[in-house]
Amino acid sequence: MAAETLPPEASLTFAGQSPQYLETSSGVAITFALAVLIVFLVLAGQFESFMHPLIIMLSVPLAVAGAVYALWFSGLSLNIYSQIGIILLIGLMAKNGILIVEFANQLRDEGHSVRDAVIEASVIRLRPILMTTISTILGAVPLVLAFGAGAESRQAIGTVIIGGLLFAGLLTLFLTPVLYNLLAPYTRPRGFIEKRLAQELARPGATHLESDPPRLDRADG
Repeated sequence: MAAETLPPEASLTFAGQSPQYLETSSGVAITFALAVLIVFLVLAGQFESFMHPLIIMLSVPLAVAGAVYALWFSGLSLNIYSQIGIILLIGLMAKNGILIVEFANQLRDEGHSVRDAVIEASVIRLRPILMTTISTILGAVPLVLAFGAGAESRQAIGTVIIGGLLFAGLLTLFLTPVLYNLLAPYTRPRGFIEKRLAQELARPGATHLESDPPRLDRADG
């Protein structure tokens, strides 16, 4: 329709925040992907496993969905500032999963089953997760209530943080234990090798070999 009504020499240009958004959206997407990758690799090195970081990082899509819904509900746009807030959510959401997964791994090292370990870890870590989530949300409230010059940027970041933590923080309390119960049986506890080595050394044969090292018989000449 535009080609039929507009003259051939007419052209379209973006105005307002659209040019800035188009220029920075690709860069922010790359930054988001790098942030997810870096956090995943750091967690993989800490847990010495790729399965446990995967369980933790699966809460990030929930945080992004909650942030986008909060922006839509508040009437704000997905601009450069809200995208920065989404990147901040990666680290904020990872800590909830770390609290549950780390404690569950410790319980597995003590001999608990996967199901018992994740249930006990979820119950014990519930209060710290709620305390840190609520404190972070309350800390972002002044950003949402900001006014004056630059208020839109602060409101966008605050809205993303609050929306993402509220939506994903509650669902993570259910999602992380379920994923751990499904995926953790395919992994071994970190103390498995040390425990197996201690069992092998405690066997009577191993003790005998340690106490009586082999001696070389000298040939009679």
